[in-house]
Amino acid sequence: MNESSKLYWKEYWESRGQEKPRSVSAWQFGDNPDYLAHLVIDGVKTATCSGLIFYELENAPLPSVEDYSIVLNSKNEPLAIIKTVDVKITPMNEVPEEFAIAEGEGDKTYQYWKETHIRFFTEELSKIGLQFSEDMMLVCERFKLIDVKDK
Repeated sequence: MNESSKLYWKEYWESRGQEKPRSVSAWQFGDNPDYLAHLVIDGVKTATCSGLIFYELENAPLPSVEDYSIVLNSKNEPLAIIKTVDVKITPMNEVPEEFAIAEGEGDKTYQYWKETHIRFFTEELSKIGLQFSEDMMLVCERFKLIDVKDK
């Protein structure tokens, strides 16, 4: 986590007079970090997903309920804090329409979500020599917005 994210995290909890949780991660949303971060800030995006295979290949821990994250823009600047409220591992072709819509992207339809995610996962998997399959396992995460960083 970069210094500006650490400072934001520290100042957020100090301003509330509360002890900060021990663990936080800082990351950008997938394909278009600035657009997606602003959907979160605007309250439109309340969910996200990633391929389980990427967590496995990076030996990264899966998100879990009560996790905090700092959402970064494309310049790795902190924009907001979110808290994970639900995590489910689901085959892509079984993701409920309501979850896809909660991702808040594009025209907010299931069809848009599906087409966008097929394209994204196909590209990302091909970079590592793997092929996309509609039954690939996804880590589906719901979150709530905790704070938006003052500019």
